[in-house]
Amino acid sequence: QVQLVESGGGLVQVGGSLRLSCTASGFTSDDYALGWFRQAPGKEREAVSCIGHRDDIVYYADSVKGRFTISRDNAKNTVYLQMNSLKPEDTAVYYCNANEEGTGYDYWGQGTQVTVSS
Repeated sequence: QVQLVESGGGLVQVGGSLRLSCTASGFTSDDYALGWFRQAPGKEREAVSCIGHRDDIVYYADSVKGRFTISRDNAKNTVYLQMNSLKPEDTAVYYCNANEEGTGYDYWGQGTQVTVSS
C-alpha cells in the first residue's frame, strides 16, 4: 500500500522560508514522479512543482519560479520543497503527489497547511 507522509508546514511571516518534506512508501520501484500541489480556500488545486524519478524533468509554476526549489533523495524516497521569499498568496494546503510512471496513477498525501502572514 502506497503512502505519502508530509511534514514541514506551518506559519511564517512574509519573506520567510519553509521546507516541506514528503516520504513515500509502498512503491515497488523508483519509477514515479514526485511533486507538490496546493489548494487555497475557494480555489482549485494547482500544481506547484514536480520532479521526475531521475531528476530529468523538473516543473515549476510561474508563480513560484525563482523562489521555490524541488529536490528528491531516492535513497530516502523523499521529496523536498524549499520555499523562500514566501508571500501571502502562497498560503494554502500543500499536497504531496506521486505519479506512477507507466500507469499514470496518482497518489496523494494528506496535506500540510502553509500560512504566510503579512
